[in-house]
Amino acid sequence: MANRFILNETSYHGAGAILEIAAEAKGRGYHKAFVCSDPDLVKFGVTKKVLNVLDQADLPYELYSNIKPNPTIENVQTGVEAFKASGADYIVAIGGGSSMDTAKAVGIIITNPEFSDVRSLEGVAPTKNKCVPIFAVPTTAGTAAEVTINYVITDAQKNRKMVCVDPKDIPVIAFVDPDMMSSMPKGLTAATGMDALTHAIEGYITKGAWELSDMFHLKAIEIISRSLRDAVNNVPKGREDMALGQYVAGMGFSNVGLGIVHSMAHPLGALYDTPHGIANAIILPTVMEYNAQATGDKYKYIAAAMGVEGTESMSQEEYRKAAVDAVKKLAADVGIPADLKEIVKEEDIPFLAQSAYDDACRPGNPRDTSVEEITALYRSLI
Repeated sequence: MANRFILNETSYHGAGAILEIAAEAKGRGYHKAFVCSDPDLVKFGVTKKVLNVLDQADLPYELYSNIKPNPTIENVQTGVEAFKASGADYIVAIGGGSSMDTAKAVGIIITNPEFSDVRSLEGVAPTKNKCVPIFAVPTTAGTAAEVTINYVITDAQKNRKMVCVDPKDIPVIAFVDPDMMSSMPKGLTAATGMDALTHAIEGYITKGAWELSDMFHLKAIEIISRSLRDAVNNVPKGREDMALGQYVAGMGFSNVGLGIVHSMAHPLGALYDTPHGIANAIILPTVMEYNAQATGDKYKYIAAAMGVEGTESMSQEEYRKAAVDAVKKLAADVGIPADLKEIVKEEDIPFLAQSAYDDACRPGNPRDTSVEEITALYRSLI
């Protein structure tokens, strides 16, 4: 079977990358931007950095900011109507996963109106047309939504997150500018950074992994492990490296899938509105222990990429423990809670476990699992 790999047409990296937006828009003959950005980024002037680029180039735009941290079906529906009324012909998505996921869903529905029922996009929807062209500007170093074919929308009525996978939704251009991430507070930097590490580790051990994706994931683990602590402390080099590391992780996992860390994190976001990165970071070490028996010698290379010395002389048990311990240490160093005691209610675990089992990320997990085993994993964390 052939392995498929999909990436952006173009990406810009480094300080000042957003300045290329104007030239790209004009060069492609676009006329008006539909700017998707969440309310906090608008409020604190982050979105304005990109709007200034458009203003200075005399490029018209319309701003849409009805976007929640875990974007909902309603956010998408109102976004579709706003796009139709705007007269725009491309989208500029500014933010983390919430803004970009909303933009992807809006862009897909505009060009594939038969999928106007947002729920019909769940899973791998058989859309026919590429979405409205998206310019993606990440403001967090974590989701890598600017280079993935995935997006997640919350069905608030059913308290569940819908994972949507569509090669036609990938942004045409990513502008990965660390200056857009400089105002992230410590907690958000830590959470999104651990989300990126989870992408890299799950992508590395998922059933779909192969040599090309392994190359990206191991490099991402290395970059994130050495730079996240500095990024949390707002050291410029740490910010810059995290911007790259999370993007490299996205290049990999978008093409091979994830596992049950994400499956278990998604219902926490849907039911409790738990930040996605926090949920991933708490769950990751426990699921790594659970998956260890199905990963061959890969934990040796994870441990080495995270800076553990002497892995070549370690036994399998030792290097597997070393990899898990390195993840735990990084999470603790950046202030991630150690368990789900303050989040999960015992009476909700049956619902959470079934939701996690039904999640689109679960089949990629290296170890086959069950509702009962996922239930036990949740219980071990409270």
